[in-house]
Parts: sequence; C-alpha cells; structure tokens
Amino acid sequence: MNTLKKLSYLLIVTVVFSCSEEKKNTIITVKNMLDFERTFETVELNKSSLKVDDFSTVGIKNVKTGQLEVTQLVDIDGDGAMDELLFQPKMAANSEISFEVVSITAAENPKAEDFCYSRFVPERTDDYTWENNKVAFRVYGPVAQKMIEDNIPGGTLSSGVDAWLKRVEYPIINKWYKETMVDKTGSYHEDTGEGLDDFHVGVSRGVGGIAVKVDSTYYLSKNYTKWTTITTGPIRTSFYLEYESWDAAGKTITESKTISLDLGSNFSKFSTNIEGTDTISAGLTLHEKDGEVTGNDKNGWVSYWQPHADSELGTAIIADKSTFKGFEKYDVETKDLSNGYAHLNVKDHKVVYYAGFGWLKSKQFTSKQDWEDYLNKFSKQINNPLQVDIK
Repeated sequence: MNTLKKLSYLLIVTVVFSCSEEKKNTIITVKNMLDFERTFETVELNKSSLKVDDFSTVGIKNVKTGQLEVTQLVDIDGDGAMDELLFQPKMAANSEISFEVVSITAAENPKAEDFCYSRFVPERTDDYTWENNKVAFRVYGPVAQKMIEDNIPGGTLSSGVDAWLKRVEYPIINKWYKETMVDKTGSYHEDTGEGLDDFHVGVSRGVGGIAVKVDSTYYLSKNYTKWTTITTGPIRTSFYLEYESWDAAGKTITESKTISLDLGSNFSKFSTNIEGTDTISAGLTLHEKDGEVTGNDKNGWVSYWQPHADSELGTAIIADKSTFKGFEKYDVETKDLSNGYAHLNVKDHKVVYYAGFGWLKSKQFTSKQDWEDYLNKFSKQINNPLQVDIK
C-alpha cells in the first residue's frame, strides 16, 4: 500500500470514528411545573416519538444518576408488537429531569413486581376484576345478567363498578377468588387482615358506572358484553369493555370503554367511547344515605364520604376542567338508585374521567379532609400533566 493510499485509508477511518462519536442518543426531558412532588404519574412513549422500530432492547436511563428506570411495554392493538413504553419518574416539586434512551439486554432491564393486574374470572360467573397496590375493582358480565333474567340464583344485573377494599399492597385477586370459589377455605366477604368485599353495588353506579340523564330521569346500561385484556405489569393494567346498545328515552346509546389503573393511584381511568348523547353522568352509590356528598366545580370532582362497617370510606369522580360540568346528589326512594353524579361533557364521542376510593382502614388516608386534599392534588395533576420533550 503506497503512502497516498495509507493516508486515504486513515482519513476514512478517522471520519467513520468521528461520526460514531458524534452520534447522540435520544434525550427525554420531563418537567414538573407544580409545587409538590409527583411520584406515580406515567409517561407514555411510542415508537415514532423515539424513532425506534423495536422496543425490546430499549431502556430509559436517568442522565444524572445513571440508573435505569423500571419500564413496561404495551401492545395496544393486540397484534403482537409492542406499541408503547411506560415509566414513572420520581419528580420533585418544580423540577426537570433528563433521561437517555439506551440499548439494553433483557438481563439489564430492572425488575419490579407486577402489582397492576386484571383478568376475566370464569370461576365467579363472568366477573372482570382489576387491581394495583392500592385498590381493586370489578364489573359484571353477560352470564351474570342472564342468570337474573332467567331467575337463576347468584346472578348480577348491573353496569355499576364494585370496589374491593384491600389493605395490603400485594395482589389479592387470585388469592381471594381461589379461597372463596375454588378451595372453599375462606371468603372474600370476611376481613382476615387483607381487606374484603363488603361494598354493595346492586343497580347503583357503584364507583364510576355511567348513566344518561334525560329531563329528571337517569337511564342505565346493563352488564358488559365483551372484554379484552390489554396489559398487566409493574406500572399499568388496562382492558377493553363493550356494552349492548341501550335506550335513554328514545335515544340509542352505544358504549365501549378502556379502563386503566396505574401503580400508586387510587383512581381508575375510564376512557369511554359513547354515541347518542353529548353528556353523561358518572355516579357514586349513596348506600344507606348516611354519608355526605361534597364537590368542587373548580377542581372538577364529586365525592361521597360515608360510615362503612367499622370504618369510613370515600369514593369520588374526577375529570379535567373542560370535561366536568357539575355535580348532583340524586336521592330517590327506590333501592340503589340514589347516587352522587358528576355531569361530564362528551367531545367527539369520547369522555375521560377517573373513579376511585379511599378506605380509612387501609391507612392510606386519615380523614375526610385528607381524602379531599388528595382529590384536589389529583385534579391539579390531570389538569397540569407532566411536560415531556423528546430530542
């Protein structure tokens, strides 16, 4: 190789290495513009925003600490390819954190327990149940509805949402169903230290079931007809439900929804698709009517705080300021039809709201005031989401 060729070769190698060194990884900057710490809010990233084709080797590294974040991949459309990457940064008040998108192996990916879980429950008719480390819920399916319509004992006719009052962080769904329905070694209606199901729903709205109000009457759907589990994991569980079309004073209402529950939150997110109305009302059962309905139009929430067995319980609906129209205490004599309602705007056949509860016995909250402080804080978070910038 002559001198000229050697110099040309060295120049090419130098250029290649220089280009490699100048190549920068994607940087994600997350900003918290509020004056309090935010620890359980989920950042959602898709492939196009990160300019990647495959999430399987993608990691999220804190630039300052060098620590990898716990992440969860989600296949939203069920085609077998992961569409979304989730992580929950711990954000101090009025802070900004930069994260680097890095390539990692499966062994390097931080492990975390799958606290966010949901499933269809054929051993208990056809419940669909979900939970995280704070709360648990369930809804009822078509078999349970048909049992009522055919006068078969054990059915449930309701599109209301049941609350399972847990007071441990670890998952209880499979354990409680196994003990109650399979092994017959216990009952989830009795509290042996983990919590229990003693929340009556009936035809009420439970914690977040919807209705359509026409004049002074509320019209309700029946049980869900179809379900699809979307994801479970350390950060989020989500699933899809469909309902048979239903009548509201001559209006045909079609309803489907995706419900999600994130780690650390007492509230499920209800992303509802609905046609036939430009407003819906999400409700909270008033049970024995011995509690207090309160609300805050400015912050977009309605709450019901009540005595509950040997403790106290708060339930609530929250929506962003453009969605929340107001609230109402609807009190009638017919059993289970009295509810506290949040009236919500439907935009382009969609409405998003949050429904959840806080049980005093779980020691997550200390009083009604503590619960309402949480509602106001949650309202600030959904009206001022974390700002995410990707470069």
